[in-house]
Amino acid sequence: MNEDLRRRLTCKEGPLKGNEIHNVQSISEGSIHKTWHLHLKNGTELFAKTASANAWEMLNCEAKGLEALRKFTNPKFVEIPEVIAITQLCGEAILLLPWLDFLGHDQNALGTGLALIHKSSAAQGPGEFGWDKEGFIGAGPQPKGWEQNWGECFVKLRLLPQMKLAVNWGLQISEYDVLLNSLIQYLEDHKPEPCLVHGDLWSGNAAVQKNGLGVLIDPACWWADREVDIAMTKLFGGFSANFYKAYNETWALSPTSETRIEIYNLYHLLNHANLFGGSYISRCYSTLQRLNSEFCSI
Repeated sequence: MNEDLRRRLTCKEGPLKGNEIHNVQSISEGSIHKTWHLHLKNGTELFAKTASANAWEMLNCEAKGLEALRKFTNPKFVEIPEVIAITQLCGEAILLLPWLDFLGHDQNALGTGLALIHKSSAAQGPGEFGWDKEGFIGAGPQPKGWEQNWGECFVKLRLLPQMKLAVNWGLQISEYDVLLNSLIQYLEDHKPEPCLVHGDLWSGNAAVQKNGLGVLIDPACWWADREVDIAMTKLFGGFSANFYKAYNETWALSPTSETRIEIYNLYHLLNHANLFGGSYISRCYSTLQRLNSEFCSI
């Protein structure tokens, strides 16, 4: 973090309003974002994520997602970091959050807290599926839009945009027209309630503090079937049996939820294939073949 940026953060008009930064530790440096642990002279510790100014919308979507989740979160079980500031300084976009120590291991409160977010939001939801602003899933696009029909929403606003990008690595969308129509009907027959979902729930975006409280960060929120969150927890692993037990004790999943995991995770596999290529491309093809066999067999 350069000296000019530090100075502007701590000036009287800056988001830290005169609180001098005592020390800065670099946490990670990726292709889009850099992350930092800030120590202020007054003893406060903060988390900062910085990116080039053209990544402003990405950080702003993250901030809006955190604010949306906080509205439905029971703080006895899960903490959603409060956005301290989202701003642009010195040609960089900056997101400031409280510093949280991720030292815990028991995911019981995390599972309970996620179920309560889903349950509370379902009771106060918009009655339809989607999101009102263009967003991101990682660095990939997550289009805005609303649908009454859950199947239409998931296929048209999630799968199809990613499949259109996948044409660049050879995917032939027309080969899957029958499958996509079958998935629309299958998912609509499921008839879930619209819930506010985290949207990018892999283990790197969920943690447990040393006080036992769960933490959710870096969301890609939208109103969806709550099963999309549970499905993604199983894509890369990292969630314990206690997590799923606590979730189901709070709001039990449908006995048929396992049958939709591969459908929902296809969205994330396509996004990863579009961003990173490699083995994700073959995983997409394998998933599409299995779903074709299941839903399009004569």
